[in-house]
Amino acid sequence: MSTRTPPPALSMAVPPRRPSHAPGGRPTRRPPVGGYLWMLAAVAVMILPLVWMLLASFKEPDEIYTVPIQWLPSGWDLSNYAQALERVPFGSFFANSLFVTLIGAGLKIVLGLTTAYALVFVDVPFKKVFFAVVVFALLVPQQIVIIPNYTLVAELGWLNTYQGIILPGLASAFGTFLFRQHFLSLPASVMEAAVLDGAGHLRRLFQFVVPMSAPTIAAVALVSVVNEWNEYLWPLLVVDRAEMMTLPVGLTLLQNNDGVTNWGVLMAGTVMVTVPVLALFFVLQRRIVSGLTAGAVTG
Repeated sequence: MSTRTPPPALSMAVPPRRPSHAPGGRPTRRPPVGGYLWMLAAVAVMILPLVWMLLASFKEPDEIYTVPIQWLPSGWDLSNYAQALERVPFGSFFANSLFVTLIGAGLKIVLGLTTAYALVFVDVPFKKVFFAVVVFALLVPQQIVIIPNYTLVAELGWLNTYQGIILPGLASAFGTFLFRQHFLSLPASVMEAAVLDGAGHLRRLFQFVVPMSAPTIAAVALVSVVNEWNEYLWPLLVVDRAEMMTLPVGLTLLQNNDGVTNWGVLMAGTVMVTVPVLALFFVLQRRIVSGLTAGAVTG
């Protein structure tokens, strides 16, 4: 007696849907609309105050206090900028800020490079202890050391001087930490070849290490320049003469002279303080991310 094989049961499973393809044959993906919305919101939070500051610098006083808000000024008049330049010596403020920023940021970079080089390539006793002190310095707020620094600067007679503004903040734990982490990721063969060639430490640093560390140096330079340019509290404490004031402190003098109601003039002065830093950021923006992430996974 022959047996009959039963027919296979019909499968009720729904076959998987194939992804839609673009005309070129590649699968298409829906754009993450939610992510774009959050990104646009974050950009708006950062950009809108700057846009309002720029637009307010061209407005008349009655346009600033208009309800509802009047975003665009009725005319693009430069009178607020002219008044700001007339009422306080912005030329002197700019020269002081430029000098303090270039000297202060330059010395921070040099000290950070040499200190990090010693922690990585020089046989220094207790290197790990020194590096732990550098890391600990990153955790200490700068406001804690203001009173001891002010007492020392006053005893040395450095009030209302460039050295009083620059020297107390030269030790850059951030720059030393970032340089040290990057130096650990450099190829050891290059340094060994430099040693065999008879290169000393300074030659190894400036002819081999520095050229290979350009993105990191650019990142540290940008952070140092921004910090020096925008520093407000320390110059406010050690300087009380207008001819020695930097731009952020000069804005306080402008506000005291004009009062808090003349926001158009104050916004014009703020624009003149902000524009140089923004221009520097746009110049170095391509190197910032690569510099800040260099050596990030190196122990």
